[in-house]
Amino acid sequence: MSSVPLKRFFKELPVWIVEDHHDVVCHIYRAIASRHLPLKNIKMVHLDSHPDLLIPVNMSADTVFDKDKLFSELSIENWIMPMVYAGHVSCVAWLHPYWAQQIREGEHRMTVGRDSSTTTIRLTSKDHYFLSDGLYVPERQLENAKPLRLNVVKVNPVKPSHQSFTGSKTEEDTERWFAKKARTVCSEAGEASCSKPLSRTTDTLPPAEGSNTNTTAREEEQSSNGTGLRENSDEDEEGSTSYVIKRIFSFLSETEPYVLDIDLDFFSCKNPFKELYTQEEYSILQELYSFRGPSPDADEEELDECVDHRIHQLEDLEAAFADLLEDDGEESVTRWASNPGMASLAQLVSSLKSRNSSPDYEMVHQAGLTCDSVELPHHISPDEEIDRLITAVQLCLKRLPKPTLVTMSRSSLDEYCPAEQVDSVQSRVLAVLESLYGPLDVQKDYESTSTETQDCQPQAS
Repeated sequence: MSSVPLKRFFKELPVWIVEDHHDVVCHIYRAIASRHLPLKNIKMVHLDSHPDLLIPVNMSADTVFDKDKLFSELSIENWIMPMVYAGHVSCVAWLHPYWAQQIREGEHRMTVGRDSSTTTIRLTSKDHYFLSDGLYVPERQLENAKPLRLNVVKVNPVKPSHQSFTGSKTEEDTERWFAKKARTVCSEAGEASCSKPLSRTTDTLPPAEGSNTNTTAREEEQSSNGTGLRENSDEDEEGSTSYVIKRIFSFLSETEPYVLDIDLDFFSCKNPFKELYTQEEYSILQELYSFRGPSPDADEEELDECVDHRIHQLEDLEAAFADLLEDDGEESVTRWASNPGMASLAQLVSSLKSRNSSPDYEMVHQAGLTCDSVELPHHISPDEEIDRLITAVQLCLKRLPKPTLVTMSRSSLDEYCPAEQVDSVQSRVLAVLESLYGPLDVQKDYESTSTETQDCQPQAS
């Protein structure tokens, strides 16, 4: 007599910490193999300054069924979608800080499948993030299609006056404030309406950073009740704790297993390419790689033309820089610069060579790929803002069920998370996780690979 295997639980919450974000995939696969995560329909809460939702452009879709080959094909910007096509992941909540705006806020539903014409993985979203990488195809063109529900959710840091749960205000203070608030609501609405405890997700929330308020200092003190937490006048204010929780609970139930994935660049983020090139060179890259999107009400024909034009534009640029690796003499540069849209290439090469006689044109192309409709985020947070973001995340996680697995990426060797901040951010985030979930099984996978990657260069994210 056959039966469905029982769901398994880790004794202590595992936290796998890697350097490059795509290295978390093998740990997710191990949790699937050990039946701690389901084979299908995994939910993921993904905190990051980058969506990581692109697709290896030329990878055969069938590669996802050969895990060793798949792991070798993945990169930091494209590790989630192959798991969607494989059927493992069906819902992703991308929680992003206010400075990361690569995908439109809100819910996106799309189909991910095998493009019948190219045998690669493609999808049906018309958001510019996907269009600018040439990933859109109409649904009729997809085989072995899988649905993806993507929630893009902004998380604002708490206001400067608010204390972290890990700061001077104790957990007892916070619990006492919530209890007091619950009694206040009950007395106003009648005891019959308060048979259940007051949910923290709908009442007492730090306002979003930069929100408009005319609250006086006295009102602030009265409303905070000495806890550093103030009632939010608008519980659905974009970026507030209740806003975040409401959107996550729209697809995640209290009992479902899920992966909590955290990139430490969520708290402080660099665009490493800005330090490799001058402002003039970076501006030229933005011009060369600029993406012109379709009209808002574009029909299928216009979308196809947009994607086709973008694919050819990127292929031409890739070919140009590959050729310049072999010969960046004046004749070669002039020939490529005569192509439509490439006139500024000559100025770029001249500037690069004035600083380095042998520019790394492959790296120049990688930098260019990050210059489309939205620039890579660049926001080095001061320490107090990092604390306020960590507190905001803590407030959100406190209302969510305990995750099955935590994966964490440092992103410091390629400098997306500032190297001088990463250790401090990591220790503070681990402290929050331990305060919420108890003892952790922390596995620092990056320590075994760091000596092999000292010369790491930035990758396009």
